Formats: sequence, structure tokens, C-alpha cells
Amino acid sequence: MISWINIGVLVTSTALFTCFYLASVRIAKLEKKIGDRAYKRATLNRIISALFMTLAAACYVCYFFFPLPVPVLNRFPWPWWISAAAGGLLVIPAFYLWFKGMADAGKGTMVVTKEFKPYAGIYKRIRHPQAAGELLVWWVMAFFLHSPFLALYSIIWIPLFIWVCLAEEADLIKRYGKAYTEYAKNTGFFTLK
Repeated sequence: MISWINIGVLVTSTALFTCFYLASVRIAKLEKKIGDRAYKRATLNRIISALFMTLAAACYVCYFFFPLPVPVLNRFPWPWWISAAAGGLLVIPAFYLWFKGMADAGKGTMVVTKEFKPYAGIYKRIRHPQAAGELLVWWVMAFFLHSPFLALYSIIWIPLFIWVCLAEEADLIKRYGKAYTEYAKNTGFFTLK
């Protein structure tokens, strides 16, 4: 029973993360309705989305202790150390991109502001380093938890992260026009350019 509740919470938190993050990056239309308050609302939505992403990560860990009652999905057929090695190969680029992006964005990681300035550091070469790193972290967790189910579930994060990043870029183009499109031409989406 706990395993099914955990899956329900995982799916729900994944969906709510997506909804709130999308709300946090669609500011142009909201700003026309409520003015500068749109940025405070976007920041609140960003924080709520982060809480749901954290809940999803907790569900990954919970799945290790309460897997679905389907034996083929419980553990990979090879020894744990092989999964750990795969997770170890991904952990370095995942955390580098994620934490370097957070460090270079500063408070812009969670606080949505009106002014646009491409950040320094890694943002000179990649537009979404935090999203790229977070995307890899799901597989890091799946491999360290030795779970084929979680590895398969992690595939869902690919279209979701692409969707929210494209939505963010569409809004940035509406708000900043040529300044953002020029920036986008000179940087990679999820990869270094």
C-alpha cells in the first residue's frame, strides 16, 4: 500500500512541480495584468515548484524502501556497484552544472526579477545549466538507488525540463526581445557552446 501511495505522490509532485515552474516563467502576460507584482508571484511559484521537486526526490528515496510489488522493477539484475559506478559517472557533470549555475545566477536562481542581464560564468556558454544538471540528478538517484523503475521514470523529466525551459525562453523573448535572442544565439541550450 505504501508503495502505491508513494508512486501517487511522486506523479502528483512531478505534475505540480511542472505547473508551478511554468507559472514562474510566464511573466510577460501576468505583468500586463498585475504589473510589477507579477515578479513576486513568479518568485513564490518558483519556490513552490522547488518544494514539489524536493518532494519528488524524497519519493525516489522512499521507493528504495517501498518498491512496487513487481519484482522486475525492484532492482537492476547486476550488482549494486555497477549502478553506483554509472551514477558516479553522472554525478560530477550533474552537480557541476547545477551548482555552478546556482552560484553564477546568485539570487536569480529563486528570485524572479524584471531586469535582464545574462549572468556571468557558465551562463556565457549555456542558457540552462541548472536544468541540465537537475535533469541528470534524477538518473544519479535512480542508479545509486539501483532501481530500473526510477531510471525509467526519470525519462519523464526530459520533456518536462525542455518544456519549462522553452516556456521560459519564450517569455524572455517577449520581455527582452533582441537582447535575449542575441544571447541565445551565442549559448547552448543544455550543453556548453
